[in-house]
Amino acid sequence: MSQSKKNDINDFHVTLIGAGIMSATLGIFIKKLMPFARISIYERLDQVAAESSNAWNNAGTGHSAFCELNYTPQKEDGTVDLSKALKIAQSFEVSKQFWASLVQNKSIQSNVPFINDIDHMSFVWGEENVDFLRKRHADMTEFGLFEDMLFSDNHAEIKKWIPLIIEGRDPSQEIAATRMAIGTDVNFGALTKGMISYLCDQENVELFLGHEVEDISRKPDDRWEIELNELSRGVQSKIKTDFVFIGAGGAAIPLLEKTDLPIGEGYGGFPVSGQFLACSNEEVIKQHEAKVYGKAEVGSPPMSVPHLDTRFINGKRTLLFGPYAGFSTKFLKNGSYFDLPLSFESHNIWPLITAGFKNFQLTKYLVKQVVQSDEDRFEMLQKYFPNAKMEDWELKTAGQRVQIIKRGADGDGALQFGTEIVTSKDGSLAALLGASPGASTSVQIMLDLLQKCFPSDMETKEWQDLIKKMIPSFGQSLADDRELCLATRERTTRILKLED
Repeated sequence: MSQSKKNDINDFHVTLIGAGIMSATLGIFIKKLMPFARISIYERLDQVAAESSNAWNNAGTGHSAFCELNYTPQKEDGTVDLSKALKIAQSFEVSKQFWASLVQNKSIQSNVPFINDIDHMSFVWGEENVDFLRKRHADMTEFGLFEDMLFSDNHAEIKKWIPLIIEGRDPSQEIAATRMAIGTDVNFGALTKGMISYLCDQENVELFLGHEVEDISRKPDDRWEIELNELSRGVQSKIKTDFVFIGAGGAAIPLLEKTDLPIGEGYGGFPVSGQFLACSNEEVIKQHEAKVYGKAEVGSPPMSVPHLDTRFINGKRTLLFGPYAGFSTKFLKNGSYFDLPLSFESHNIWPLITAGFKNFQLTKYLVKQVVQSDEDRFEMLQKYFPNAKMEDWELKTAGQRVQIIKRGADGDGALQFGTEIVTSKDGSLAALLGASPGASTSVQIMLDLLQKCFPSDMETKEWQDLIKKMIPSFGQSLADDRELCLATRERTTRILKLED
């Protein structure tokens, strides 16, 4: 799609569905690149960032592939695949540049920092896992993105890093850990609220809370018509718009189906809920200052990698352990139990069925997680925190994630983790499907969306110069250029005040 396709660019209307980190990011890009555009943001709830972007609903690690072992799988030949880690680490650096530009220009205001410095660590035990972590460290430190990563298999040294993990542990147990001091904790809820507040202060931007999208249809004039329901009053309305972004988290697949576009056919969603143990003992919380990730159990989904996680939520330091997977037929935490059954359509019923058969181990794992007792959950915590006391922890329900089930060339369905952008042929509508590590890589995802939907504009010097003001490394590889990577980090660390 191109601005030039509009007869009157001063009447170009952009509609963002969902008031989370993705819509906020895209909204700012569009406002900077197309200041003439009218932007409308529609959110079903009565507040922004209340679903996946909310700090208590999983969003917060600042996924940068420093500690997440599922991003560096070991191949059958023993080598470590770094491709996903390099992509995610580079994407997170892009996000930090974008956020730094907002802070530097005073575009976002907050009483407490939305991003904080925190060590990112991996921790494993057992000879095979220790050997893997040692090899992973050796391979990763060949790249500037990871060259500061430390490795240790010494109990005493690791105890200095993360005492709670070592105290009470068998001194003969073979263990290892890696440490990246440049890791961060991000409150995406606070960040999103700041970004949308900035947008609402701009000319021709409107936010509509408590509005549910009932239908999306293409009209003969090539514009989109969106039918809306103002929930508090039950008032129905319609708008016409030139560009639509569906960034509604788990609700994206049902909304995409409403468009009747061929691109939506064959997609289904598999909802997974999450739970965390939250520490209530302030003395324990003070003793741990790191995000420590282990290895996921066999058959578990990638988002279920166990971690003992220091978080800063609304200025208060917290300590979480999990996640424990659960199952709900809701597509959103504030959704309906009918979300999953109502998503069954003739075009996706077979992909859903076949994906279920292919992922029997995952189903078995989820059933085991759902029926586990408090004692079972506590036993897992003690593998990472041997001296933990049950009375210091309480169970909290996190957010909903809807993993993509996509029809393949053979007609069968495949369960996909991660995120995917789908667009109409002319680029006038885009939807973001999937989950983690979405929030952390939101800026790169939205740049990819702009490339798909506005390809000719993205090639212009005007747009490229504007993007480089926000993201100085735009168009260059931080994975391949060590000096650029280090200089970029030094700059964002200083602006975002992430120094130790």
